[in-house]
Amino acid sequence: AILEDWMKSYHPEELFDENGTLTGELSELAPKGNRRMGSNPHANGGLLVKDLLMPDFRDYAVSVPKPGTATAESTKVLGTFLRDVMKRNLEHANFRVFGPDETASNRLDAVYQATDKIWMEPILPVDEHLSPDGRVMEILSEHMCQGWLEGYLLTGRHGFFSCYEGFIHIVDSMFNQHAKWLEATHKIPWRRPISSLNYLLTSHVWRQDHNGFTHQDPGFIDFVMNKKAGLVRVYLPPDANCLLSVADHCLRSRNYVNVIVAGKQPELQWLDMNAAVAHCTTGLGIWSWASTDLDSEPDVVMACAGDVPTLETLAAVDLLRQHFPDLKIRVVNIVDLMTLQPQSEHPHGLSDREFDSIFTTDKPVIFAYHGYPWLIHRLCYRRHGHDNFHVRGYKEEGTTTTPFDMTVMNDLDRFHLAGDAVDRIAKLHPVGAHFQQFLRNKLVEHKQYTREHGDDMPAVKNWKWPY
Repeated sequence: AILEDWMKSYHPEELFDENGTLTGELSELAPKGNRRMGSNPHANGGLLVKDLLMPDFRDYAVSVPKPGTATAESTKVLGTFLRDVMKRNLEHANFRVFGPDETASNRLDAVYQATDKIWMEPILPVDEHLSPDGRVMEILSEHMCQGWLEGYLLTGRHGFFSCYEGFIHIVDSMFNQHAKWLEATHKIPWRRPISSLNYLLTSHVWRQDHNGFTHQDPGFIDFVMNKKAGLVRVYLPPDANCLLSVADHCLRSRNYVNVIVAGKQPELQWLDMNAAVAHCTTGLGIWSWASTDLDSEPDVVMACAGDVPTLETLAAVDLLRQHFPDLKIRVVNIVDLMTLQPQSEHPHGLSDREFDSIFTTDKPVIFAYHGYPWLIHRLCYRRHGHDNFHVRGYKEEGTTTTPFDMTVMNDLDRFHLAGDAVDRIAKLHPVGAHFQQFLRNKLVEHKQYTREHGDDMPAVKNWKWPY
């Protein structure tokens, strides 16, 4: 009775009829048509999204007259491209760059030639690149950057999030919820596609030698790969021209989460722009210029994914070619990690016939991978030649040390990779002992040199592709 009296005190008979429906006068107050909250176009951002006005990424190409001789900072090159993406879209005000106080650190600071960081507080004489109209959004909070970016995309705009690879895990659960939302919208026909959520992970595990163990974690890729094939893409461009091609593709895409992993330090460049576009379009391929099996079956396949693994693989190939000139070596580079999956599992996956043609079904495959090695086994376990795959990658060995020593600590260096190949090529077993001793001696020499000089050996540091 007390509850009934309390409820009746609100005089519901003045608000509802006997069927519980709002009275006519009140029901007329409800918005109609496009004035309804759910009909606000910003709640269905795909209705508002406009294609970005894109410069031709080929105009930013690094000159590569010969593979493995020129050097460039890949993300610095990308920064000039993003600068001009920003310039072309200032009038539409529909593109922003996000980052946890790392835009300059990640070598994307060319964007400040087109815009500033947004800042609504007073600006001091010592401040740089601050403006209330800035289109770069920075704050040392990965959560905040992710939230800003999601809101920006959901309301019909475009964005690009650069972050240290080791700290992107901070937004794991937020990425997870955005990916689940995208998956749900695929089943809702009136929900229009929005711009993809684009991550650039740089300052990565293999070049965090100055910050140390806490900054070394490539595992975000593994987390992303748990999502359905229709949602996620992971790209590991080996050089600046490939990074430009991949970034252009990602900025044009819709309804995906794209993860790009690329280094910011000066590194050797492998492909001219035409070759880079062709390579990124197929997602993986044989690098004939680095291979010696052009007229025959290979004795070994040397595969790599990631910029530093690519460098170490090609340096290992150089060692093998010097010591075993008759060895038939096939070099395979992977940009799009999804190509390793079967076609039945991912739209980018190779057919079994294509996969077998590239990797063979009966030859050893020495695979140098950017991240945790078991992910490659996960992706390839259904393939015919999977038992022949030997994968090297990050195995939680890290410290503040030299760049090459990081690879040695994780057995991803050229000496371990070359030794892995000899161990698995049956015809080299009778003659490989002296070469293996040479490799062991080199590793001892490396350790002594780095401990004495605090730097990598000149022969390692200054190595270039010699063929």
